[in-house]
Amino acid sequence: MSDILSQAEIEALLQSLSDEPEGAAAVREPAAEPKTGQGKAAGPVGHTTRGRNSKHTVAYEVYDFRRPDKFSKDQLRTLQMLHETFARHATSGLSAYLRSPISIELVALEQVPFEEYLRSLNKSVFTKLSLLPLNGNAVLEIEFALIFAVVDRLLGGPGRAINRTVLTDIERPLILQTLERMLTALQTAWEGVVVVKPSIESIETSSQFVQIAPPNDIVVSILFEVKIGNLRGAMSLCIPYLILKPITAKLSAQKWFAANNRRVNATIKKQLAAQISRATVDCRVELGKRNISFRDFLALSAGDTIVLNQRTNQDLAFLVGDVPKYRGVAARDGNRVVFTVTRPIVQE
Repeated sequence: MSDILSQAEIEALLQSLSDEPEGAAAVREPAAEPKTGQGKAAGPVGHTTRGRNSKHTVAYEVYDFRRPDKFSKDQLRTLQMLHETFARHATSGLSAYLRSPISIELVALEQVPFEEYLRSLNKSVFTKLSLLPLNGNAVLEIEFALIFAVVDRLLGGPGRAINRTVLTDIERPLILQTLERMLTALQTAWEGVVVVKPSIESIETSSQFVQIAPPNDIVVSILFEVKIGNLRGAMSLCIPYLILKPITAKLSAQKWFAANNRRVNATIKKQLAAQISRATVDCRVELGKRNISFRDFLALSAGDTIVLNQRTNQDLAFLVGDVPKYRGVAARDGNRVVFTVTRPIVQE
């Protein structure tokens, strides 16, 4: 029997497929193979017919080949937690800088083609960023209403929005200073995954000059809601997949939590050491001990001698607070009495 289907068999196969209801999925049974020697086969080779008594359906999932998923759900969750941290740091940093209540909250994170990301934007200020040592550029987009509210606040105003889409030479340096503080927050948030040094490449007012990826390439679009006083606006961060591709193995929740815990512990230890190093403690040298009755204590007078449990050839105890820490000997340095440490006391 030949492995190549004849034209009649192909037409019969296509006809059987077209007779099925659209979207139906059922269990099929193979048709009987044609007998050798017959001039015409009873059915096409490989053709299957629907099982009439079968009610089993097969689950399926729609997949768009024009928008392939580059990141797993676990990696997207890690990116979401990472940029929620960025939003918190940026909120505290900008609130102190502008001396005004500011709220930045992450609204959505998704992977979309770069062309679709650009279509979703309004009139905004686009900041082209580099994330060394990662190769490529990212974009931080902020609506004009938020930008001019920040400028108005920096110049002494209440933070009002201005209906304008052009930045003057005076406003650009003010915006750069604000963006630098946001990049510091971004660097701090990314330390749990990779140490990057974000820097500003350029500031544009048109999306035509921020072509950081081909139109069909997948990017991570991170949308934030920003509140400055009574004003609300949108801010977004766009990172192409090619930038994140070298570190996708690190974008797992388990590794992110582990790295974040190590970083927090090291930071806490450093801060504690800095605070403790400046603290003052009470130290004393214990010459010896002796238990006496209260009656003998009341009878003490000048010239009386109390015998201690400490021998003259034994080391004395040096106490920090009430805890013995060192052993040593007393000596004289001119008119002063000094204590020389000979060994530490090991606490059991």
